[in-house]
Amino acid sequence: MSALLLRALLLATLALAGAVASASQPSSGEDKATLNFVNADIASVVKAVGAHTGKNFIVDPRVQGTVNVVSEKPVPKDLLYPMLLSVLRTQGFAALETGDGFVRIVPEADAKTQSTPVGDAAGKARGERMVTRVFILQNESAPQLVAAIRPLVPPNNFLAAYPGNNAIIITDYAENVRRVEAVIRAIDQPSSTEPQLIALKHASAIDVAQVLRSVVPETAANASTPGASPRVSLGVDARTNSLILRSDSPALAERIRALAAGLDVPGAGAGNIHVVHLRNAEAERIADVLRGLLSGERVTRTAAAPASSPAPTTPGSNAPMGGATQAATLSAPAAPASIIQAYPPTNSLLITAPEPTYRSLRAVIDKLDVRRAQVLVEALIVEVQTGRSAEVGVQFQGLSGLNRDGRQIIGGTNFSTSPSATTSPGTNIVGLAQNLATLGTGLNVGVVNGTVRIPGPNGTSIEVLNLGLLARALQGDANVNVLSTPNVLTLDNEEAKLLVGQNVPFITGSYTPSATSATNPFQTIERKDIGLTLRVRPQITEAGTVKLGIFQEVSSISRDATVKGADLITNKRALESTVLVDDGQIIVLGGLIQDDQQASIDKVPLLGDIPFIGSFFKYESRSSKKTNLMVFLRPHVLRDGPSARALTSERYDYIRGLQGTMGSDANLLLPAVPPQQLPPIGK
Repeated sequence: MSALLLRALLLATLALAGAVASASQPSSGEDKATLNFVNADIASVVKAVGAHTGKNFIVDPRVQGTVNVVSEKPVPKDLLYPMLLSVLRTQGFAALETGDGFVRIVPEADAKTQSTPVGDAAGKARGERMVTRVFILQNESAPQLVAAIRPLVPPNNFLAAYPGNNAIIITDYAENVRRVEAVIRAIDQPSSTEPQLIALKHASAIDVAQVLRSVVPETAANASTPGASPRVSLGVDARTNSLILRSDSPALAERIRALAAGLDVPGAGAGNIHVVHLRNAEAERIADVLRGLLSGERVTRTAAAPASSPAPTTPGSNAPMGGATQAATLSAPAAPASIIQAYPPTNSLLITAPEPTYRSLRAVIDKLDVRRAQVLVEALIVEVQTGRSAEVGVQFQGLSGLNRDGRQIIGGTNFSTSPSATTSPGTNIVGLAQNLATLGTGLNVGVVNGTVRIPGPNGTSIEVLNLGLLARALQGDANVNVLSTPNVLTLDNEEAKLLVGQNVPFITGSYTPSATSATNPFQTIERKDIGLTLRVRPQITEAGTVKLGIFQEVSSISRDATVKGADLITNKRALESTVLVDDGQIIVLGGLIQDDQQASIDKVPLLGDIPFIGSFFKYESRSSKKTNLMVFLRPHVLRDGPSARALTSERYDYIRGLQGTMGSDANLLLPAVPPQQLPPIGK
């Protein structure tokens, strides 16, 4: 044993002797001891404390080192054990109390994984004892709170969160765990107080809530931002005519309760006049509903709308809808008379009714005055047409003998070919001889032998080509692809109409006076819309589907050149239906699939039937036309402002992109022309 160890043992022995001497002389009625250790071995200090406290210690072989303990004055013996725990903590060791009455001294790292007090025993522990505590959080999130209290727990001690039951687990010294517990309890508080119910006896809870929201700035939506006043949540229960209040600040909640109590007083009289400003609904329609609700029957107006414009009528009734000059006095059974009047300039309702009746009406108004959804209806009209035609034939004539005297023979073949011998005379050999400019399309091969004169009108004669032979061949293909996408946006259950076309005049009659009459001649004309028409009324169901009543029409003027004036012909395709469509789903409404084939043969009898040679005595034409027309529909429900703004921004940017391609580059003679674009939608 080294000299240093002998010296430490000698000092310990002297200290123990002094402590025993002090114990034999009571001071102030307590047993005290004086401990002085300088560079003493830990085992010696543990042994000395055990001698004074009567505790049995088991020291782990890894517990080694020296400590310094200086006690200038005697200390009570019940403080010696806590003092030893503090000394051990400074050296990285801890004491574990087992159930058999022994105290084990082990390294701190092992103490966290062995029998430390847990639960109630850990809560009662004090001082430098290693304990394990579990804290169940009621309001805050355990993983988030662990990050906040991590600096309070030494890195070598255990701290973790268990999200399963929102718990925090800590293994640390008892005193530090108690400090962390105080921090956890201070943070784990409800975000706001419990909801409070404020029952009103006289005033309408809906009206009082609107007044409070206008005068209490803490109810604003931005009150929850950092640095702002405490947030106040204010709800209304119309059934019980009560306010539901929830606030972070008890003082603020009390102030709102006082304001509500001050507003909850009886009105000035039995027939109070109330003004209700509507946010979304139309005052005239709400007034009609409330009048019918009170009377239980259809409302009869006492005054008509101004004569300058016809007033709209209620569906199923010839009576105009209520306006600023319209009022109805209704007598509900067993209730005083109530007056409901609409004021369109401010979209408001004026209600004169007893307080109980007004509160009931106010609850109905609040449920009806809601933002209505909008529906964008996209109609896709796709028309694909393909056509093929072919013509082949030979015509000939012999007119060379017309200018000779005597009996001569003339003849030939002359077919009335497509489209018509009267409208296009150049398609047959006789018409072409008279006017070469009317030569038909396709391959035309003919033989001309000078000119001949033939009798004309009024005894005159005209000179025409002596066309002896005409052979024609024609083949044509036509493809048409028409795509129309009319779009219309309307409110839920409101009809919208879209018309893209022309207003065309049609002659419906005429009058021509006699020669002796001085009356001016005239014609009667009726104008009709020709083009694309779309009428739609969407109705959004509770399930989210859209019921659509739709009328679609595509009309055009016939291109037949023979039809003029009063004989104009219009082509028309119309569809009227009611369908049920999911939001964003494409559905086919109807269509037309048409296949038209035509064939005609003009030939000379017998000669046209001879094989091979018969081809010179006939004219054949064939045509085939296929038409495919389909109408598709797709509704989009827009329930809020951001949805409508996103749709508008998308279509607006699309148009701006098209405008950006409409500029002209500079050339040798003309300067460049920049495209003219709409401003960005944000400006």
